Amino acid sequence: MRRLTLASAGFLVLLSGPALAADMGAGLPMTAPGFDWTGYYAGLQAGYGWGSSDIAGTEGGPFAASPELGGGFVGGHVAGLWQFNQAVIGARAELNYASIDGSALLGPGNSVGTDIKWFGSVNAEAGLAVDRWLIYGVGGVAFAGIDTSQAAATAFDKTRTSTGWTIGAGVDYALSDNVVVGAQYRYYDFGKEHFDAPDDFSDRDQEVKLHTLGVNFSYKF
Repeated sequence: MRRLTLASAGFLVLLSGPALAADMGAGLPMTAPGFDWTGYYAGLQAGYGWGSSDIAGTEGGPFAASPELGGGFVGGHVAGLWQFNQAVIGARAELNYASIDGSALLGPGNSVGTDIKWFGSVNAEAGLAVDRWLIYGVGGVAFAGIDTSQAAATAFDKTRTSTGWTIGAGVDYALSDNVVVGAQYRYYDFGKEHFDAPDDFSDRDQEVKLHTLGVNFSYKF
């Protein structure tokens, strides 16, 4: 009888063990599973850009102006990332439609303007992953469709594709295994372009620099 009682007690202890462990663990914080940043991404971004345009007359045109630029942009991007421990490297390409412009007055009835109609870049990316957070730097080759214009007796406007470079930094957060949101700052230098005007007196060199601050949404495949 005593053996039967001891055996029954032991059996009850075995049965109650998992339940007891579950009760004890209920008050402990759950540890989130690690996020693997390796994969391919596609998404959208939008934000605000600001900068300056330095315009200087050539071919005997003694004028200079520096319109302040500002406006919004929206676009898309694709990327591929590879994670090694906490280090993350990859590549990113982006293309944006923009309405970033500005003008400066040279005199009564005579002004010059600059309009960034679109811009994009192809970049290398490197960062540090802390579970679902990714802090990274990015940089590469930049290009843009930039317009120069003049509102005067001999008005004109021309658009040319400019190339240059870009550098920036950002932070991303993985909301789920497939959805990533983030924010990014970029600086673009599109270099100097020469524009010939119908009136040689208005021929010019135009140099454009741009800052952007935006938010992004990406889907990981």
